[in-house]
Order: sequence, then structure tokens, then C-alpha cells
Amino acid sequence: MSVSNLVGLIVRFVVSALVLMLVSFLLPGFALLTFGQALIAAVVIAVLGFVVESIFGRRVSPQNRGIVGFITAAVVIYITQFVVPGMTVSILGALLAAIIIGVIDLFVPTELR
Repeated sequence: MSVSNLVGLIVRFVVSALVLMLVSFLLPGFALLTFGQALIAAVVIAVLGFVVESIFGRRVSPQNRGIVGFITAAVVIYITQFVVPGMTVSILGALLAAIIIGVIDLFVPTELR
């Protein structure tokens, strides 16, 4: 992995953590307490998303923006709370977070291109 790829990966996770903090500020039913928790959550969401995509294929990827991708993103966000200490997400919070993160991702993509 080159230095520029590593920097890009770090920037991706920092931006994702900031987006998660914004979402936790805006939404009831979605709570993160610190930037560290948001950073851990961003990594966990990326890993879970990769695992789900590896098992089920690209058609369930949130990047496909279909209903299956949306539901997959919400489930991944919901499951993340069981891995990240201090993070709490209701089912409604996960659904709303998936919508907001999807909209933000349209303008500030967090996937490396």
C-alpha cells in the first residue's frame, strides 16, 4: 500500500467518523459520545459492509443505492452498536441514519475512487 493510498484511507475514515457524529447529533435513536467511538464505528461499518458484500455480492452494496442497499446499510449500522462500546442505535435510528448517510455520500463520497 502506497503512502497516498494510506492517507486516502485515513481521510476516508475521518470523514466517515465526522458524518457519523453529525448523524448522531441530528437523529434521535442514534447516539455516539466521542470522536474515538465514531472512528471505531466507521471502521466497523466498513468491515461489516465488506463482509456482507463479499458474501452476497455487489448487488447488496449500499453504493448501488437501491432498496436492498439501503436496507443492508441500515442493518450494518444497527449491528455496529453491538461492537462499538457506548454506541446506541434504534431500528428507526438506523433507518434514518442510512438515509442521511446516503444523501451525504452523494455530495461527500467516502469511498476511495
